[in-house]
Amino acid sequence: PLAALLFGGAGLPAAAKLSALSASIDAFSLIFDIAVLAGGTKRASPAAVCRVALPPEFSLAEREAAWFLVGSHLAGAENLLPVLRVAAGILRHLPELEGVEAIVWRPARIVMSPVWFVEAVDIRLAGGPFPALALAALARTPDSLRSEGLAFLIGQKLTLWARESGPSQEDSRTAVRLTDWLFAHGRVDTSREAVMAGVGAVWLEPEGPNMLNARLR
Repeated sequence: PLAALLFGGAGLPAAAKLSALSASIDAFSLIFDIAVLAGGTKRASPAAVCRVALPPEFSLAEREAAWFLVGSHLAGAENLLPVLRVAAGILRHLPELEGVEAIVWRPARIVMSPVWFVEAVDIRLAGGPFPALALAALARTPDSLRSEGLAFLIGQKLTLWARESGPSQEDSRTAVRLTDWLFAHGRVDTSREAVMAGVGAVWLEPEGPNMLNARLR
């Protein structure tokens, strides 16, 4: 599954409500599957390591999950950008179902508020950048920032090495901008420099088949 919708005390919606929602939205094309609705076998909420715009007391274990999956006709293409754009566009509407309290993007193990996710996707639909922070996370280590979920999207994990003793706010801003840049340009297979407005030059160096190291110049 690409994602999960987490529902609160009211429980999962009936399939008829999902069908009604899809019929009410112009150009809504449901080419993905929603698994586990009301009356189905319950499944545990997926694991998440990063939380965005949710209260500290929010508990995944207390929610029921409806899973958002790539249909069989798209098997093997779930990480292609055209498919991801359609997936994000469909997921952007699903919080209109009653009771959706959070969305989990499974490749990056992010759980986020529906409002935050919808705003991030709407920026893209209005011509802005692809919603990188809704589809990839950044984990802090003592000396770097490491991506979570980026390999699913471009085939490479990213490590941005801090210039000082630990990652700074500038490093965090750079990592966010670099994630957007990689969404736009794709994987980097040879060492090169990336120059980004407001950040400057970043040196990118592949390591093995699926690792990418980055350092501010």
